Amino acid sequence: MKGIVYKSTGSWFTIKAKDGTFYDCRIKGKFRIKGIKSTNPVAVGDSVEFSIENIGDETVGIITEIKDRKNYIIRKSVNLSKQTHIIAANLDQVFLMVTLNNPPTHTAFIDRFLVTAEAYDVPTVLLFNKIDTYNEEELLEIKYLAALYRKIGYTCIGISAKTGKNIDKVKALMQGKISMFSGHSGVGKSTLVNVIEPNLAIKTTEISKQHLQGQHTTTFAEMFDLSFDAQIIDTPGIKGFGIVDMEKEEIGDYFPEIFENKGNCKFNNCLHIDEPKCAIKEALEKDEIAWSRYRSYVQMVSGEDENYRVDIHSVKK
Repeated sequence: MKGIVYKSTGSWFTIKAKDGTFYDCRIKGKFRIKGIKSTNPVAVGDSVEFSIENIGDETVGIITEIKDRKNYIIRKSVNLSKQTHIIAANLDQVFLMVTLNNPPTHTAFIDRFLVTAEAYDVPTVLLFNKIDTYNEEELLEIKYLAALYRKIGYTCIGISAKTGKNIDKVKALMQGKISMFSGHSGVGKSTLVNVIEPNLAIKTTEISKQHLQGQHTTTFAEMFDLSFDAQIIDTPGIKGFGIVDMEKEEIGDYFPEIFENKGNCKFNNCLHIDEPKCAIKEALEKDEIAWSRYRSYVQMVSGEDENYRVDIHSVKK
């Protein structure tokens, strides 16, 4: 039988068969996919083959094969730094939800997510949520960030899951597609899904006032069929985003504005840090490339995590 993984709880998987029937399935033995050392070899969105077996009094589905993926979103596992976690597979697009505060989403996190999405061929839309809560100065900051990422080529939409502002634009982009919502805990993913499809009634939790962080309301990734010819994958909130299996020489290729300009560098193998006659550093000085994006790039090339702060003046030459 063939089907798509709709929910993963670590050891059990809910699979929707082609006839629309849902089955609870397990993996028999260890699954390894083309050398990916992942904490979850089967991910939500995977296309699989499975068989039904009778084990004692139980009828259980057993996953026998995972079909090739067209793409996926992957990150380093939080507790097992050498292992990776596949968040979801076979996506048409991902919506990365961003909040200025409550909780804050830093550009280092946004850029790491976007680089991974570029590397694994997943189109990304930035949703700036909670715009109903910002003062004038904060709205200007949101407009600046949206302009920065639009210039690079990303679609950016200011939304309010609470008031419904621009939700129609999000739904229009979702039509006929499998979409994933991602972002930090507390940015409003589950609230937004509930606004888009109220019948789902996904659980939400208030922000922790002490730490301005969201509580983990979504424990496992799960796909939902929506009433307007669309599917959504709701995912657990993520604190950090470690990039996976990228050589430092290729990281710049996943920054569209660096990739576009690198042909003008004097050296073909220019890393855009210490090298002379570097087109990227020249573009920086002319404000053609954002310093926040360059800072993120240097962090990734240096192998530092997103909380590391690069002394940007050390690379201004």
